Amino acid sequence: MNWTMTPAISSDAFAPLAGESSTPLYRQLYDRVRASIAAGDLAPGDRVPSARALAKELGVARGTIELAYELLASEGYLLARGQAGTVIHPALQPAAAPDSRPVAPPGERAAPAPDTLWRPAQLLPFQMGVPAMDAFPRKIWARLGARYLRGMQTADLDYPPPHGLPALRSAIASYLQVARGIDCGAHQVFVTTGYRASLQLVALALMQPGDRAWVEDPGYPPTRQLLRESGLLPVPVPVDDCGLAVERGIALAPDARLAVVTPAHQSPLSMSLSLPRRHALLEWATARNAWVVEDDYDGEFRYAGRPLPALASLDRHGRVLYAGSFSKVLFPGIRLAYLVVPQAQVAAFERVGRIFFAAATPAITQAIVAEFMAEGHFSRHIQRMRKLYAERRMATIAALERGLQGRLRTEPQPGGMHLVLRLPGERSDQPLAEKLLASGMAVQAMSCWWASQRTESALLLSFTNCTTATQAERLGILIRQSL
Repeated sequence: MNWTMTPAISSDAFAPLAGESSTPLYRQLYDRVRASIAAGDLAPGDRVPSARALAKELGVARGTIELAYELLASEGYLLARGQAGTVIHPALQPAAAPDSRPVAPPGERAAPAPDTLWRPAQLLPFQMGVPAMDAFPRKIWARLGARYLRGMQTADLDYPPPHGLPALRSAIASYLQVARGIDCGAHQVFVTTGYRASLQLVALALMQPGDRAWVEDPGYPPTRQLLRESGLLPVPVPVDDCGLAVERGIALAPDARLAVVTPAHQSPLSMSLSLPRRHALLEWATARNAWVVEDDYDGEFRYAGRPLPALASLDRHGRVLYAGSFSKVLFPGIRLAYLVVPQAQVAAFERVGRIFFAAATPAITQAIVAEFMAEGHFSRHIQRMRKLYAERRMATIAALERGLQGRLRTEPQPGGMHLVLRLPGERSDQPLAEKLLASGMAVQAMSCWWASQRTESALLLSFTNCTTATQAERLGILIRQSL
């Protein structure tokens, strides 16, 4: 059967039902849809026919179809989206290989590997790490892309330089000198495919297997995962209102060779690393011949005063490696980031980069970003996003609190791209996050961000892609009803 109204739909799932079977018709349809999901014929996000259309096609009562759909939705296999139709739940794990095993609904999916953050198959409201893609200047981007394609020469078809296009490296260095106060040259900038690639480059160039590395607790889980996979030993160091507790780090692992920090807005609690802590961290790194990776994932977005200078701007002894990314300020699909290394380490990174990271990012992407920055679009885009995020942040907080009706309160911070909503008492955040995900809202449980036994329950939710107050108010209502 060819369902032109729905993409990639399975003909087996919606084939005529067997009226002579002892199995009820609604159950036959339920079983077929589950089997098609397990076989990979129906993928997360695929639209299914409306109950009315399918009832007409199969020659059964509409109530039969609705009953099957309701059962599938209650178990997390379908997600109703009003006028947008009903889809296979985006949170389902895609089938690894065609077989007849059932696919686990969102609340029952297999436990992820340690320190991985699960991401839904398609963008959902409140999803962490996602900028306002509805406000991205696509026309400017398309114009720059078309201009590059029209002017391509034979040399542009070759592999790009292993450490990044010179034009992009120069544009990044110029931007950082002005916006983040970092005194660097283009030759110190290494273009990568993302934060993980930047961190892996650091591990390969400077670290030895078995070296210990400070990580923030709570902190970005993939950092711990990648360090372990690189043969390093992460040491969780607690954070407080002033950021990373440097004295505790020294007590826990004075011989550590690396510290990975988020000084502008601590991930996920959003406080800034205080100036005394910054100096203490740099003094420790200098005295111990250690390195500091500054993950400045959203340092541009501060809503009270000007953005804080980067930690690297205070470095006088060449101990800080500055990691920046375009995924939070442009869009995630760009897969483009950069690492600024101390002058004395450029040769070591060039050697490792040629071996492991040569030509990792397409030249066309680098060239468009370079022009985007050189013509001033990048700086103007950040200014617009800073203003837009300040508005969406306040609107999201107000709407959330209307829905919560005083049961919980958010913790607004002076910067960042998400909010922290702490839960009362001993309530676990993970079941609540799963329940909200089943309703199409991709909040995260903060307990997954802790590395130590100490955990605090809270929900992490982005406001950058929350386009309507109705979304936030509905989220608040669902949370209040679940408490």
